[in-house]
Amino acid sequence: MSDRPLTGRIAVVTGAGSGLGAATARRLAQAGARTVLVGRRPVPLEDVAASIVAAGGDARAMPCDLAIPADVAALFAAIRTDPGPVDILVNNAGSAPSVKNLRWMPDDQWDETIAANLTSVYAAVKAVLPDMLDRGEGSIITVSSLAAVRPNLLGGAPYGAAKAAVGNFMGYLRATYRHQGLRATTILPGEMDTPILDTRARPPTAEERTRMIDPDAVAQVILLCCTLPAGTTIEEVPISPTFPRDQGPDIEISRDFGRPSYSEK
Repeated sequence: MSDRPLTGRIAVVTGAGSGLGAATARRLAQAGARTVLVGRRPVPLEDVAASIVAAGGDARAMPCDLAIPADVAALFAAIRTDPGPVDILVNNAGSAPSVKNLRWMPDDQWDETIAANLTSVYAAVKAVLPDMLDRGEGSIITVSSLAAVRPNLLGGAPYGAAKAAVGNFMGYLRATYRHQGLRATTILPGEMDTPILDTRARPPTAEERTRMIDPDAVAQVILLCCTLPAGTTIEEVPISPTFPRDQGPDIEISRDFGRPSYSEK
C-alpha cells in the first residue's frame, strides 16, 4: 500500500479543533487526503489546520454549528464547490451534559446533547449522501462511545442515548446503501483522554488520564477504515483501555451533581 493511500480524496472531520478530531485530521492528511476541519470554534480549527499544512498536508478550517441543520447544509454546499464533493466524512463532533443524572437533568442540556451528538450526524450525512451514491463510493465514519452499550452516570442519559442512536443510524446506512458502494462504520471508544472529560462532575486527574485511550490510537483505527479496499467494510469497532480504572467513585459523585440543593465539595 502507498504511504499516501488517500491522495486525491476529500475528507471532512467534525469536531476537529481538539482531541480525537484533531488527531484524525492529522492522520488523514498524512495519508494524502485534502482535509476540511469543521467545528464551532474558529481559532482551534485554524491552529490544527496550520499544523497540518506546516507538516506538508492539505487542510482548511471551516467553522460551523453542526447542531443547526440549515447551517450544515450551507457548509457542505460550500465544500462541494471547493475543494469538491466529499469522499470521507468523519462524524466526531459531540458534547456531554454537565448534569448526568436524569432526575436533575435540565431540558436544555438534554436538547443540546441530542443535537450535538445525533442531529449533527444526520445533517452531515444527509448533505454528503447524494454525491457518494451518485459516484458509487464513499466512507462515513461516526464516533459513538462505549456509553452506547454500557450506559451509566459518567456520560449521562442523553449522551448514551444519542451515541446508541448514531450506531443504529450507521446500521441503517449500511443496510440501505451498501450495494451502492457506501461504507458506514461506528467507532465505540471507552475512556479517552479528550476535553469532553472536563464536563464530568469530577474531571479525571492527569495521572488517571495516562491510562486512558490515546486519541491518536483511535485515529489510526479510523484511518484503517478509510483505507481498506472498497469491497471491505468495518461495521463497528469497540475500543477500550487495556488498563481500565475503577469508575465507581466518579459514578457516585455524578449521582447527586445537579441536585437543586447540591453544592460541589
